[in-house]
Amino acid sequence: MALGTRFVQKISSTVLFARIAPHVIPALDRAVHRLTRGRVIPSARMLPGLILTAKGARTGQPRSTPLACMPEESGAGWILIGSNFGRPGHPAWTANLLEHPDAEVSWKGRDIAVRARLLQGAERAAAWQAVLRFWPPYATYQARIEREIRLFRLERR
Repeated sequence: MALGTRFVQKISSTVLFARIAPHVIPALDRAVHRLTRGRVIPSARMLPGLILTAKGARTGQPRSTPLACMPEESGAGWILIGSNFGRPGHPAWTANLLEHPDAEVSWKGRDIAVRARLLQGAERAAAWQAVLRFWPPYATYQARIEREIRLFRLERR
């Protein structure tokens, strides 16, 4: 693992990062994604990223959220991790997917229709282990909070 990656993992595990990042990273990702017509998401330079567009749980209006993701090795979909940077509440996009599982992602400049499924039981446990191998700081996020981090599998429709 590269020194830069280890450094970013250490920084991303801090409480200070959890306070600041949710206000800065998504706004920057959204702006650059828009300016580059879907070709660039700055945070994806370290972790793969996509833009999720799902209907709001309460409003039904489209909500676009830049997210880190774990692409599945088969290429069939992605795992989304509702870590919320290790903050107490579930991120709003997870409630949106629970209410409206049909969504769209912008992935490497392409819009793809997907269906989300909340992972549970043994399937979640296996995915969680894969997520921890993929990005170890998620273990720090989970240790900081009492809720179980939601994992979703997105599959192409």
